[in-house]
Amino acid sequence: MSARRAGLAVLAVAALAACAGGKPAAADSSAPAAVAATGISVDTAGWVPLFDATLSRWRGWKSDSLVSRGWVITDSMISKDSVVSDLTTRTNYGNFELEFEWKVGAMGNAGVFYKVTDEYDKPYWSGPEYQLRDEAMDPEAKNLKLSSASVYGLYAPPAGLTKPLGEWNTARIVVKGDSVTHWLNGQQAVAYALGSPDFTTLVKAAKFGEYPNFGRAAKGMIAIQGDHNGSLGL
Repeated sequence: MSARRAGLAVLAVAALAACAGGKPAAADSSAPAAVAATGISVDTAGWVPLFDATLSRWRGWKSDSLVSRGWVITDSMISKDSVVSDLTTRTNYGNFELEFEWKVGAMGNAGVFYKVTDEYDKPYWSGPEYQLRDEAMDPEAKNLKLSSASVYGLYAPPAGLTKPLGEWNTARIVVKGDSVTHWLNGQQAVAYALGSPDFTTLVKAAKFGEYPNFGRAAKGMIAIQGDHNGSLGL
């Protein structure tokens, strides 16, 4: 997904067990919209598109229904330009790969969480975050633990992976057991192990330390953050 295809933004998830033969081939960027809309090559590899025009695979945070007020939903993307409710998947995922395209507006700040539970009041109190934000919020890159593709507040990616403001970025999150990697625009940004001594030390030193089950769920929801300022498109 190196280029924005016909204005389409898609989230897709795959169980790694169903992808034992390796990651499926990406859809051809020159393919017609009917094919590109999946964002992946859907055959027997087990990939599932998470996005449709009704967001049927999603619900509002701590709600049985889709609380989508403030989100703009079309047949190609979801977006918001103000503070809105967080969204979570209706399904819990353990081992998975998640691919999506994203961009933020000026001073935009959002994130995609994974292995989230509803134990606490906020998604980010239970599950790690793949950070999405306008890098102009920290133009000198003084704290890369808060930059795009970081594990927010815990692990920093290299500087300079994010495309200029207004351009679409491609992201990938891979979770296999305790092993987690974040990818941004085709480059590995972060690699870490859930529950490792290093992870535990960093969590205790961060604001997540007061939540004893942070990052401990074997399976959890994927969530999209809406409760921060700024525009976001996925």
